[in-house]
Amino acid sequence: MNNNNTNNEQQGNCINEILCVILVLQENACPDNCLQTCDRPVLGGGANCLICNTRPVMLYTCCGNGVPWSMPITKDATTSCAGEGQTATCSNVFRVEKIEGNCCTFRVLAENDDTTSVLPYVATNVFFTMDCSCLCSIRCLSDTYVDCLCN
Repeated sequence: MNNNNTNNEQQGNCINEILCVILVLQENACPDNCLQTCDRPVLGGGANCLICNTRPVMLYTCCGNGVPWSMPITKDATTSCAGEGQTATCSNVFRVEKIEGNCCTFRVLAENDDTTSVLPYVATNVFFTMDCSCLCSIRCLSDTYVDCLCN
């Protein structure tokens, strides 16, 4: 137990710390990738490809039984992403947009339906905020460029 009076909202939450690193990297997208971990120091990209601006993540909650967290790709209130009612209008790939204390706001990324595009995801205008203490793990996907991001 911690009895001091300092603000420890972010201390000790490794997932929140990694999400903070991802956010900084996305805000300062850089070429030349070296390490292949979630908190590697730069986003991928380089001379022969678009400079990446996103490190997509999948989220796993502590009570999710190993199933990735899903959210609708539209703001339609009737869309369900849980259980048997789950449809193709859901995604389990997200982009870190903002972090405040132990809460992180994510943008839902949708699969790119354009078969001629090399970009795997498109940005949606769907956001959600999650308390990082609800997360037990994250999975980082390959760095990519996502068009039409409004920060």
